[in-house]
Amino acid sequence: MARSLEQIGDGWTLLVLRNALLGARRFQDFEQTLRIPPNTLSRRLDLLVAHGLFARRAYEERPPRDEYELTDKGLDLAPVLLALSAWGNRWLAPHGALIVCADRATGRRIDPIVVDRRTRRELVAGRVALRAGPGASPALRKSLEKRVPFGPAASRGGGRALRGVGRPRRAALGGAP
Repeated sequence: MARSLEQIGDGWTLLVLRNALLGARRFQDFEQTLRIPPNTLSRRLDLLVAHGLFARRAYEERPPRDEYELTDKGLDLAPVLLALSAWGNRWLAPHGALIVCADRATGRRIDPIVVDRRTRRELVAGRVALRAGPGASPALRKSLEKRVPFGPAASRGGGRALRGVGRPRRAALGGAP
């Protein structure tokens, strides 16, 4: 999770990704719709290109101008942003959602959730456990020798299972982790 957040965990970065998913491609598109300072936008776009979430393509030589196209890696974040939006609608919109998701073909409202691809079961806190994957460090393997619950049971344990494992040394965008 820490590596993922290093690439997309900044608020401006998430908004740039959201607007790209809504069709923005050019610097001016992002600047106008987000009202983001140009230097901040330029840094975010450069990072998104460096991380492989956007591909940069020149569309004009004089003056030089680029457009930004989401890569497959960037497009794979669409469900994450939809789930984050649904969470915000539930917990941060006391007067009702500002934007809701709808099925493109029917127009009917949809409620994004995260499900397991194989079982199609909804993934909720307390129903999921974490275990070390093939790329895990020795420290992470040791901390996850047993399946570690991800949710209420884990929070009662005080987070001991992952203490000191996987913390980013420094946020990729210059802030504190």
